[in-house]
Amino acid sequence: MAYLKISGGAIYDPANDIDGQVGDIWIEDGRIVAAPTDPAVRPSRTIDARGLVVMPGGIDMHCHIAGPKVNVARKMRPEEKRKARKIMRTATTRSGTLGSAPSTFATGYTYAALGYTTAFDAAIPPLAARHVHEEFDDTPCLDKGFYVLMGNNHYVMKAIHDKDPARLKNFIAWLLSAAKGFAPKLVNPGGVEVWKHHASGNVSGLDSNVDYFNVSPRQIITEVARAANELGLPHPVHVHCNNLGMPGNWETTLATMEALEGHRGHLTHIQFHSYGGGEGDENTFNSKVAPLVEYVKAHPNITIDVGQVMFGSTTSMTGDGPLGYFLANLFGTKWYSGDTEMESGCGIAPITYRNKSLVHSLQWGIGLDWYLMMDDPWRVAMSTDHPNGASFMAYPQIVRLLMDSAYREEMLKTCHPAVRERCHFPQLSREYTLREIAIITRAGPARMLGLTHKGHLGPGADADITIYTPDDNKQVMFEMPRYVIKRGEIVIEDTELRSTPTGRTLHVSPQHDAAREAEIGEWFEKFYSIRFRNYPVGAEYLHEPETIACR
Repeated sequence: MAYLKISGGAIYDPANDIDGQVGDIWIEDGRIVAAPTDPAVRPSRTIDARGLVVMPGGIDMHCHIAGPKVNVARKMRPEEKRKARKIMRTATTRSGTLGSAPSTFATGYTYAALGYTTAFDAAIPPLAARHVHEEFDDTPCLDKGFYVLMGNNHYVMKAIHDKDPARLKNFIAWLLSAAKGFAPKLVNPGGVEVWKHHASGNVSGLDSNVDYFNVSPRQIITEVARAANELGLPHPVHVHCNNLGMPGNWETTLATMEALEGHRGHLTHIQFHSYGGGEGDENTFNSKVAPLVEYVKAHPNITIDVGQVMFGSTTSMTGDGPLGYFLANLFGTKWYSGDTEMESGCGIAPITYRNKSLVHSLQWGIGLDWYLMMDDPWRVAMSTDHPNGASFMAYPQIVRLLMDSAYREEMLKTCHPAVRERCHFPQLSREYTLREIAIITRAGPARMLGLTHKGHLGPGADADITIYTPDDNKQVMFEMPRYVIKRGEIVIEDTELRSTPTGRTLHVSPQHDAAREAEIGEWFEKFYSIRFRNYPVGAEYLHEPETIACR
């Protein structure tokens, strides 16, 4: 038996209540194992981690890294690509470009260079799933999965209107299995479909009517959450609330939390949904994190990720078509809209966040409000909604903001002065510990996703491990790990990329009534331009597929 041993590091493994204790980690066949009891056993290689910090590999549970919208964003920003740093072809790497929408190879290399080993794309139309799996096969160094867009799916809305929960549950189970996806995703539920019919229209609240289907966003949220719960999915319904980015939208967000009716649910990029104020009046724009935090604290069925905004240029790409149109008009930029038949839409537009802008400074500050006011780090995950709030490459800077209150204050001085009065974080001195950082970037996302073999360093876990060199400047520490190990294979050694494993495809296959497929197929043949038999993704499209069990 060949063992790899990591010796003498300060281990941060919150899932196993290990907080900086010095110890050893043994690895065999891509998994962490208990130390051999036979003293004669010697590892084939030992990594000397004395004086270093050892954590599980990072998990980005909400990003946009593959599929049609990302490909369009890559093509519509040639001016960005000309300026962005290039990755050159070497004996280890393929060529690629960075920027706000990196190419597939560059995405994998860069995540690895930050200590991340797993990432989930957050919004995939099931009709495009085959394309996504092909791109995943070109994105190295990461285990990958995706959430399947359902919030504007015609079949879903028809089943809800007909008050047929069994049909809805079976369709969701079949759709996740057909796409080889991981969880149901709701984006502006009902609103995208309304926008398709009314050009600049949208739903205004959870009780608005969705034309032709005569259902409301509230019904979509409640019924899909219930179905996901009953299916025992490892990750519950993943919700991008209605009215993203609009002043006063905190009330819609609170109503969405209530619409879960006690079922498990994850609210994503919550920063974009926590705004007070009146529409069209930026002088009343303010943080409404306080009442939302209190609701989340009192309701353990809810988890969140933040969607932190950072200053600079990026690309907005979202399954929320009307939002993309709104942003393009607001900033006077180029714009793309995609419509996936029967399923979803998307909008893409360049955007620049400026620290002297009142609105942008408040968005930055409202994200920090969420991190610093949520006292339970297990229920809040780090995200930038890559690339919507910022690139995932900003994660080390966010770590520094959370761990260094003096640095926060320096950054605050560069922002619009109204942030001090309209956000909560300027009055908070809290500084995250390394344990808390390990939770919001590793252990917490793994728990939220139901990945029992990730996010920790106990026996049986995937040997996804990051080793950092301590530094007083936490941004420096987290942007250049000394070692990164992916399923027992050394990917980064002495800060250099050594290997590029493809990684696994994580998906679910919930049970459904196979007899229902005839009914689903009949509907497909009537309305889709693709034949039903060609719709499901075959196993041959997945690289090392791993089915995550339902509860």
